[in-house]
Amino acid sequence: MTSEHYDLVIVGAGSGNTIVDDRFDDYRVALVERGPLGGTCLNRGCIPSKMFILPADVATAARRGDALGVPATVGPADWPAIRDRVMGKVDEDAAEGLAGRREADNIDVYQGTATFTGPRQLSVDVDGVRTTITADQVVLATGTRPVVPDVPGLEEAGYETSDTIMRLETFPARLGVIGGGYVGSELAHVFSSYGADVVQVEGSDTLLTGQDDDVAAHFTAAVKERWDVRLGTELEKVSGGAGGPITLHLADGGEAEVDVLLLATGRRPNSDLLDLDAAGVEADDHGRIVVDEHQHASAAGVWSLGDASSEEPLKHVANQDARVVQHNVLRALRAGDDDRSSWVTSDHTAVPQAVFAHPQVGRVGLTEAEARDEHGDDVAVARHDVADVAYGWALAGHLDGDAEAQGFVKLVARRSTGRLLGAHVVAPMASVLVQPLVMAMAHDLPVAGLARSMYWIHPALTEVVESALLALEEELGADG
Repeated sequence: MTSEHYDLVIVGAGSGNTIVDDRFDDYRVALVERGPLGGTCLNRGCIPSKMFILPADVATAARRGDALGVPATVGPADWPAIRDRVMGKVDEDAAEGLAGRREADNIDVYQGTATFTGPRQLSVDVDGVRTTITADQVVLATGTRPVVPDVPGLEEAGYETSDTIMRLETFPARLGVIGGGYVGSELAHVFSSYGADVVQVEGSDTLLTGQDDDVAAHFTAAVKERWDVRLGTELEKVSGGAGGPITLHLADGGEAEVDVLLLATGRRPNSDLLDLDAAGVEADDHGRIVVDEHQHASAAGVWSLGDASSEEPLKHVANQDARVVQHNVLRALRAGDDDRSSWVTSDHTAVPQAVFAHPQVGRVGLTEAEARDEHGDDVAVARHDVADVAYGWALAGHLDGDAEAQGFVKLVARRSTGRLLGAHVVAPMASVLVQPLVMAMAHDLPVAGLARSMYWIHPALTEVVESALLALEEELGADG
């Protein structure tokens, strides 16, 4: 066993890999990652899944061409071509990132698993060779892994998770999806659009239960027109599989036969793999590393960021955390942990999120139910439908169903302050439409006058945001 000391050790090379730039050239750095560089987002999550979603969106739009006078026929998707385009790019970027880090004179890369053996002391296993590494500063950016439920027959039948399904060798004619959150719903959209018969199982009464009730209901109704959605039930046991058809036995007595089973039942932090107790690092009941406003953990010289410590498991949150950690670690390397005068703090207010399915969903802040639980009657709500703005007319007939199914913007505000509490968009490009509302919340701007303070391009779809703001202003004024 060998031993090495570093100024900085970073465990996890997703957003953790963004910390070291030329300002760290005078410091000795170790980067520890048990998988390819880039973390979940690059290799198994955000980026490849959205690259798969683009052709799914193209296929979905083409199937609606008749309504616009452009008849189109969509054949089965060329799964190997799509897969190889996406994963080829992902693997290339990961390899380039690894090569770049290994070429740096001040950075040592350990492709293995690290566990604490003491305060700021880790044992790293690389191909069976153990190295003890110590550091003045340690950053934990270890992310999460899929949750696998304890279901009889599951291991024997075989299953995929979001970490593995995008590399399938053969496209499944029938796909079972367990879980109704954004991961399961996005991938159900992908495989259904490519031509698979999809059955999605969710224990709640709607999909996307974390979203506003109106959004969840709208989304659920829309996708039920496209694939088989089983609500209010759970996967009780699995039979068959291991190369043959898989039978899903549901708690309500229902069954479904599929060729591939996708588990999308959540993710858990990887902190349990680190032996945090040996380092004096505290984790909460969910396994998230406890950090303060500086992203500093409970042990001296230890920091954490992203999914390892955040209640918001989102890449843009991890990137912002990484910028905070980068700033503060540099100061700690120069002045030590005791001088916090130059440290910056994280701000996790107004964190947006999106669901890249069809229809697309964008959200920031509280749902209406959450707002009423927190503020009672001191809540105002306004909504404007996509069909009631000019670009909505162009979309009419292109989306599922009638005007209601074409989407909306829903805004939630506090009456007494006139400030936004939440914004919810279900519409084409909802992830973009929600952004001006994120800015309004981030800068604590009053609703009054917000729509009138700038031009909104006509007839762009952004007019639905303008109209919702005007409706909310009127609602606030009516009782204000």
